[in-house]
Amino acid sequence: MADVVRADQVGSLLRPASLLQARAAAAQGQLELAALRQQEDAAIQDVLVGQRDVGLAIFTDGELRRGSWITDMAEAVDGFVPQSRTMAWKGPGGGTEASTSSVVGGRLQARRRLTAHESDFVRQHAPGRVKMTLPAPSNFFVASWKPGVSEAAYASRTEMAQDAARIIRAEIEALLDEGIDYIQLDAPFYSAFIDEGERERLRSSGLDPDAGLRTAVEIDGVSINGLHRAGVTLALHVCRGNSRSRWLAEGAYDAIAEPLLSSLPVDAFLLEYDDAPRDGTFEPLRFLRPQSVAVLGLVTTKQPALESAEALSRRIDEAARYVPLDRLALSPQCGFASVAAGNLLSEADQWRKLELVVQTAGQVWG
Repeated sequence: MADVVRADQVGSLLRPASLLQARAAAAQGQLELAALRQQEDAAIQDVLVGQRDVGLAIFTDGELRRGSWITDMAEAVDGFVPQSRTMAWKGPGGGTEASTSSVVGGRLQARRRLTAHESDFVRQHAPGRVKMTLPAPSNFFVASWKPGVSEAAYASRTEMAQDAARIIRAEIEALLDEGIDYIQLDAPFYSAFIDEGERERLRSSGLDPDAGLRTAVEIDGVSINGLHRAGVTLALHVCRGNSRSRWLAEGAYDAIAEPLLSSLPVDAFLLEYDDAPRDGTFEPLRFLRPQSVAVLGLVTTKQPALESAEALSRRIDEAARYVPLDRLALSPQCGFASVAAGNLLSEADQWRKLELVVQTAGQVWG
């Protein structure tokens, strides 16, 4: 494990309007891929400068080349079919809409690397340590199995997810070989085991939530077991959904804390904690494995209002009742643009919030 990143970030950043327009033009066949890549390159260089200027020590490309946090998988891997599940969003403009994830209808087989087109550029241009994000295999266990479709390729949901885990493990190994410093698995679908409405949805699909949770943790373990290297951070990010400032699930971490936090061998768990009624207390952190750090996602990316450093420090102190302060860190609760359209705040708001994370971490940990 590398030194703890006290002022962390989840990964995605707001796309400038010009880049969103270029992506739309490319999707309509009005802009060549090479021209789109040039605009992405320029936008990524800008966000790398922005991260440096606010004082971050870990750098991402903002996921600016992605349609959403999960789309690299279906774009790089055969076997997915466009029969997306329906998502019931809560919050501003909430309602039902199709997910950006796909379901599995054939055997999963990688056509290409998931992130090679992203990692090379950010490694060359980042002014410090680089973080790359990948969807955790557990997402596909929860969201990509569709009765009547997936059975054509796999005997069970677990068998399908194990193939996804092997593909993601190969991508992690490639990133490690490239010298990437920090690899984060994004796992918002653990929220399905938290929210009672989502747990009932799993039951209706034939999956016992408690047994499913244990299997999901095991599957994520398949992708990382034995891969730790000196100077590299492996992490898992858990939130309750993040799209246009909306969320999917509500509820405390109690239902997943012991199976997940005590056993999955990651160096850091990035945990959404920006809204106490939605997220619950810090008490489940008592299950955190001794080798791991809890990165507290206390700064919201869902609205522009800026938190105070004093209030953040008080909440960190509350968490330190359950986990020693030297095993805590600070971040926003999620990315600023898990989907390309982004959350409902400005780029200026985004940079102020990231700067606040850096300043608060400096005050708390020095």
